[in-house]
Amino acid sequence: MKNICVGIVAHVDSGKTTLSENILYTTGSIRNLGRVDHKNTFLDTYSLERERGITIFSKQAQFVMDGVSYTLLDTPGHVDFSAEMERTLQVLDYGILIVSGADGIQGHTLTLWKLLLRYNIPTFIFVNKMDQQGLSKEKIMEDLQGGLSSGCLDMDNVDYEDIAVLDENLMERFLESGTIDDKDIAHIIKERKLFPCYFGSALKGIGIEEFLGDFRKYTAAGNYGDEFAARVFKITRDNQGNRLTHMKITGGSLKVKDYITYETADENQNNKEKVDQIRVYSGDKFTSVNRVEAGEVCAVTGLTMTAAGAGLGAEKEASVPYLEPVLNYRIIPPAGIDVHNMLLKLRQLQEEEPQLNIRWDEELSEIHANVMGEIEIEILKNLISERFGLQVEFGSGNIVYKESIKDKVIGVGHYEPLRHYAEVQLLLEPGEAGSGLKFDVDCSEDKLSKNWQRLILTHLYEKEHRGVLTGSAITDMKITLVAGKAHLKHTEGGDFRQATYRAVRQGLRKAESILLEPVYEFRLELPSTAVGRALSDIQRMCGKNNLPDMEGDMAIITGVAPVATMREYQSEVNAYTGGRGKLFLNFKGYEPCHNADEIIEEKGYNPEADINNPTGSVFCAHGAGFVVDWNEVDNYKHIQLDNVEGHIVRQSGEEEYSIEEKSNKKVPEITYNDKELEAIFERTYGPIDRNKDFNNLQEYDRLERERERLREENAKLDEKIRQRYIEKNKKTLPSKDKYLLVDGYNIIFAWNELKELAKLNLDSARMKLMDIMCNYQGYKGMTLILVFDAYKVQGGRGSVQKYNNIHVIYTKEAETADQYIEKAVHKLGKKNDVTVATSDALEQMIIWGEGARRMSARELEMEILNISKDMEENYLGK
Repeated sequence: MKNICVGIVAHVDSGKTTLSENILYTTGSIRNLGRVDHKNTFLDTYSLERERGITIFSKQAQFVMDGVSYTLLDTPGHVDFSAEMERTLQVLDYGILIVSGADGIQGHTLTLWKLLLRYNIPTFIFVNKMDQQGLSKEKIMEDLQGGLSSGCLDMDNVDYEDIAVLDENLMERFLESGTIDDKDIAHIIKERKLFPCYFGSALKGIGIEEFLGDFRKYTAAGNYGDEFAARVFKITRDNQGNRLTHMKITGGSLKVKDYITYETADENQNNKEKVDQIRVYSGDKFTSVNRVEAGEVCAVTGLTMTAAGAGLGAEKEASVPYLEPVLNYRIIPPAGIDVHNMLLKLRQLQEEEPQLNIRWDEELSEIHANVMGEIEIEILKNLISERFGLQVEFGSGNIVYKESIKDKVIGVGHYEPLRHYAEVQLLLEPGEAGSGLKFDVDCSEDKLSKNWQRLILTHLYEKEHRGVLTGSAITDMKITLVAGKAHLKHTEGGDFRQATYRAVRQGLRKAESILLEPVYEFRLELPSTAVGRALSDIQRMCGKNNLPDMEGDMAIITGVAPVATMREYQSEVNAYTGGRGKLFLNFKGYEPCHNADEIIEEKGYNPEADINNPTGSVFCAHGAGFVVDWNEVDNYKHIQLDNVEGHIVRQSGEEEYSIEEKSNKKVPEITYNDKELEAIFERTYGPIDRNKDFNNLQEYDRLERERERLREENAKLDEKIRQRYIEKNKKTLPSKDKYLLVDGYNIIFAWNELKELAKLNLDSARMKLMDIMCNYQGYKGMTLILVFDAYKVQGGRGSVQKYNNIHVIYTKEAETADQYIEKAVHKLGKKNDVTVATSDALEQMIIWGEGARRMSARELEMEILNISKDMEENYLGK
């Protein structure tokens, strides 16, 4: 049976849920007709929905007409839950827009119309509440055609010629035959040229059957490919806590026990998981099925890392959402609560509502969230109480500002402390308003391998990059990797993370940044006698308005104004109009801030004092790293760009010119005399002790080169020993189905040598452990996975890196190494021989429970020492 997915959207209180209920009742999907005011509707099942009489979460129901199956998705109408509604639009074949006959086209109606256009959704219009006295179909149709589209036609009174004029080809056929068939009408509806309009009353069942008759006649199932594809539009959890991934199948089919491969964290990392159960929901009940076909909507269990908007299989990821929260609030936990554990729990809510952007503010030691408005805050407090038993409060709200740039720049990031190396150069370009962040690569693989290029993209995607004016998130920008450099021996993945972050920040410091603020589109309806006061207020609030339209003794003023100045204006309107005035606000997007200097001063952000987001780079001289300020980095960088066609860039302290011009411009070499080198050394290490074995920097440099030569010789010797050991014992070496998972920081702080090194430099201790594990893997031959905690990295999405012959995992934010290892043991332990190296007692118990073996940190250390001793005694020189 073919399936068509249809969604109902409307301004709040337009009768959306009532129409959904009547459609299900009329088609025989439900036996009893519920009512919002009776709190017994089929789709509004959440207690707060019934209590408030509004839809908060999108719901799914199934009905059948003439042998065709329909999935009905009822969406929230309240502005505070617009993000939930927008995610649902991504999977619709058709939309039904409800307009209240009594209220006409509201501000949010226009936003919905823009979204239906954005997602290219063919749309039917149902004008509701026509049972009320004094309503004129002719006046409403005039408003629909003027306010929405000239393609809006009253299907009760339409003639073929009115339809034919909407399409040139259709007009030719109409002139030849004098008629139009249903397929032609269905076709131009699909192309969004015709928007059929119907009139009735959902509450009284007027016009429902006529509307459904045409709806069945003029809709058709989509054409899908054979390859599996699906679009995720929602993440929820059921009453038992099972994680549900709601999706529409957009290609092929999906069966229980199938494995799905999908991108996680960013477009460069894949995850593969098995589908445990497929559910088809109708209301709060579901049917378990073994298979779903293209066009169907279902919920799947077994997928742990999916996200709303994700594309599965052959499906691409969705575009950046248009609607987003503009207010930031502090979440105040109950006294005595473990804030870290609370943050982990709140992350579950962010999976279901990604735009909450739950985050830990390191500077303030607070949890923050982005929300749409006061109603959403109330719902969140109830959800947190019901699900986690926590009574939280929300602090006062602040405007969410953003930052962008006006000009193109090349940002350079370099990270080179001892035994580390990475350089990244990024082109930062201003983007279209509302475009968000886009990332690209324009770098030859001859200069930088694909491996490192993908890793740099990972680091661009994985965090929220902060601007340099107020520390707000950057947006409306394209960032392109144009150059990079790695060291054959000393580069690890973390080096490119540092270099990438620093390149973004250095570019922002060089560019001319602009502060952006959220703005509303407003529609103000008020008595004509109050127009003067309103226009004065709009000017005071730094808004822009169109000329007022007069309708009898009422005036309608439309325009744009900052959220910061207008979000509490409704109370003023009520006061000076005696309650007759109405203000409708809809988020329009971000525009240059009207009082940028004031906000920048108020925030008091110092980009050079933000130690978590450095603007400078780290270079190396004489065996040690030293920090170079952002405005000097271009003088120290190692890569000179030859050509990036058409890009105009700005270098620190220089005029603008193209990179083509720069390639012909001689870049002065940087040279240092002995005194300058000595000054650099003293800035890094302090005063030089002349009584030591060397008395000048040249001698120090010579000794450092000698040490490097000896390190390289030792590395070659180690490899020679390892190969001989493997050759002699290749018959007895373990097979590849053996795994060793190592809890990195647990081992570092359990081994005395690494523990002491970590006190001086944690990166060096981590690097040394990685080298030791590489040698150990070579001797033992198993698959070795080294896991490091990164759960405190704000916005971190985790990474998987191949370091020589081992796998190095950095966990995502709010995920510990213990949690990652437990999941890995659960997946690998059934079919493989798995050992975990850790001295964590709780983790050891979990490991035993999963059937894996464990090795303590001390046992691992002794085995490595014994292997090394055995190599030296038996294989060195043989």
